[in-house]
Amino acid sequence: MCGIVGLFLKDNDLNDQLGHLLSNMLITMGDRGPDSSGIAIYNKDNNGQIKLTLRSENPDQDLKKLKQELIHKKKLKLTVIKNFNHIILKIYKKDFSYIENYIKKIFPSASLMSSGEYIEIYKEVGLPETVVKKFGIKKMNGTHGIGHTRMATESAVTTLGAHPFNTGSDQCLVHNGSLSNHNQLRKKLQRNGMEIQTENDTEVAASFISLQLKNGKSLKQSLELALSELDGFYTFLIGTKDGFGVLRDPISCKPAVMAENDYYVAFGSEYRALAELPEINHAEIWEPEPAKVYFWDHKNE
Repeated sequence: MCGIVGLFLKDNDLNDQLGHLLSNMLITMGDRGPDSSGIAIYNKDNNGQIKLTLRSENPDQDLKKLKQELIHKKKLKLTVIKNFNHIILKIYKKDFSYIENYIKKIFPSASLMSSGEYIEIYKEVGLPETVVKKFGIKKMNGTHGIGHTRMATESAVTTLGAHPFNTGSDQCLVHNGSLSNHNQLRKKLQRNGMEIQTENDTEVAASFISLQLKNGKSLKQSLELALSELDGFYTFLIGTKDGFGVLRDPISCKPAVMAENDYYVAFGSEYRALAELPEINHAEIWEPEPAKVYFWDHKNE
């Protein structure tokens, strides 16, 4: 049993409240998963740069070394910010490959949480309330975001095993459920060049969708293919740079509820995650149908 939440803002006046609203939704779901928590925030205020979010065992030391090597020695133009034990690098696209390879070589103990133009992922072991406070997520702004609180069943309780999983640029996924064929699928994805860091079945699902997108399929086509290729019970919430999507397996034994009005689209494992949202009394409330792909996109708003 895990708890997942998502919030897609239609009204730009609410952008400054995204972190606050999404955090409260996730905290409400805390009793569904006490092991680890994470949130993906999408913020379009990036000045054409790419953001890398790293998790470090020695953030102060690594921050100093990154600034010294990349800014002072290599004279690269970038911004490096520390948030608790995560480090966010804002870099220009022309420098992306060099910096990504440099980090893999020089900082092998650092874990990449997310990569993309708009996405930042913050995740750690612990309850949502604790994780939200550590990273100051309630003060963050953005256009949309998704979150997860985990009760571990099939893999270790670690930061790397926490959701969301980022497996492609600005793509991430959170999951409530269990996949029965993830071991076989993991090997197949790795043969196709996908890097998978954990034993978590959710990372396999995220990698599967990212591979389909990489091969030219649309998100809708990728999720429809997941229905035939992924065995098990699941509710997926997928984040992209433009919005988020929802998919439930054909049996849909994992709970899910949605709300939509003129201000937002919201998702929660239970209605209580949505109950304190503004104007919730003026929202249409419904349960997503089994085996149906839903997606909300800022490009079409």
